[in-house]
Amino acid sequence: MSGHLQPAADQLRRRCRWPADQRRRGAEDLPGGRQVSVATRPVWFGAWLAAAALGLAGCGGGGVSVTDTASGGAGSGSTAGGDGQWRWELPADFPVPAVPADNPMSTAKVELGRYLFYDVRLSGNGTQACASCHQQDKAFTDGLATAIGSTGAAHPRAAQPLVNVAYHPTLTWANPSLVTLEKQMEVPLFGESPVEMGVNDGNKDAVLGRLAGDPLYPPLFAAAFAQDTAPIRWDNVIKAIATFQRSIVSAGSRYDAFEAGKGTLSAQELRGMQLFFGEKAECFHCHSGPNFNDQFVHSTTRVLETPFHNTGLYNLGGTGAYPEPNRGVFELTGKPQDMGMFRAQSLRNVELTAPYMHDGSIPTLEAVLDFYAAGGRDITSGPYAGDGRANPLKDNLVSRIDLNEQEKADIVAFLKTLTDHDLITNPKYANPFAQ
Repeated sequence: MSGHLQPAADQLRRRCRWPADQRRRGAEDLPGGRQVSVATRPVWFGAWLAAAALGLAGCGGGGVSVTDTASGGAGSGSTAGGDGQWRWELPADFPVPAVPADNPMSTAKVELGRYLFYDVRLSGNGTQACASCHQQDKAFTDGLATAIGSTGAAHPRAAQPLVNVAYHPTLTWANPSLVTLEKQMEVPLFGESPVEMGVNDGNKDAVLGRLAGDPLYPPLFAAAFAQDTAPIRWDNVIKAIATFQRSIVSAGSRYDAFEAGKGTLSAQELRGMQLFFGEKAECFHCHSGPNFNDQFVHSTTRVLETPFHNTGLYNLGGTGAYPEPNRGVFELTGKPQDMGMFRAQSLRNVELTAPYMHDGSIPTLEAVLDFYAAGGRDITSGPYAGDGRANPLKDNLVSRIDLNEQEKADIVAFLKTLTDHDLITNPKYANPFAQ
């Protein structure tokens, strides 16, 4: 490593531990009055250290080994212990995620969930699985601008990656009220506008019948839900898939190795990191902490942060509007200030998840850098014409940044160090029907 870059790299190691410290929206702005408070960085880190000191996570060998209980969590390098308990091997900088008390982690449940996740018979017409839109080699997204449901209906938004989803306090692009994987799972299964998996009152029983009629599933359900006399039920299907999703954790990138002192980054990647976490590019305001985003929850969270942002992607007719039905949190609240407000995405494995933004309208990482450097997007013609740079509702953190082409390339090079190649080949997350 170049000598002049080493001090900066050491400073950035310290800085990147903290989540974003930008403005937060108050609880009165969110459906259901969910508590959202301003959290300083020391509060977050202090809570994490307190958890370790209380023995909620034991440190050793550069990581955290956790035995799951009803309030346990998820992590990288998960294993089934000899005593049958589900254990997680967490990196030292990953706190234990929160898991619902009524759906604790278990080896059997994760395995059942993996089969269900990859089974096309779970859709109403038997043609599409969860994995159709969440593919392992693409960090569990699908590479399309917007997802396609089992009936061929187009979804208005891009499929989101499922990596480290256990740490998300809200799910989907712009719904502050969807706060658990179990509740969110009902949307793709049973939703009608748009249709995704296409399960409805007319075929619910038939879909369960397909599972019950396959000799594979009765023993898997019995092992996962041993207390149930008739375990092949929709609530258990949902719990199993949610449990598998929580097990998908990415913490094995080149950046993670560098952070642990077990790897190196090139001079270009270090320059990109310095820009990313520095006050010039200011990417870290919305993309920091272990998940490289600004919504993060774990088992000992004391202050919950769930910000959403208008980035100036659109400004229809100069009014601040976004195209229907993709108007962000506004679709739920009807509040003018929520127009165009979407959740900042985790940047882990971002190299694999093109195209970008909620509607897949930016094709490459390079184009994303151009967009943010410009402070928004100016669409000069067509039905979406308008200068997003002048959107009156745009987050004031999104403003013109004076980045030259080399600096943009450096940031892209750094972002590619967040790719976890073990994640996309790990057999624990792979299609069991193909193994």
